[in-house]
Amino acid sequence: MKVTYDQEVDILRIVLNDVDIEESDEDKPGVIIDYDDHGNVVGLEILDASTRIANPRTLEYAVTG
Repeated sequence: MKVTYDQEVDILRIVLNDVDIEESDEDKPGVIIDYDDHGNVVGLEILDASTRIANPRTLEYAVTG
């Protein structure tokens, strides 16, 4: 998994799987979900991230269980 934030365009991108994107869908305004050729979610983009996320420059990661 890879998370990037592009401050210039204010987009937070989360890549779950490094495969080709077959289709993208703006499920909700400002949230784009990317799918592979089998319909699996492989990533998502959050547009205008600084207005939707408290601080898009920080990341907290935890493994439970």
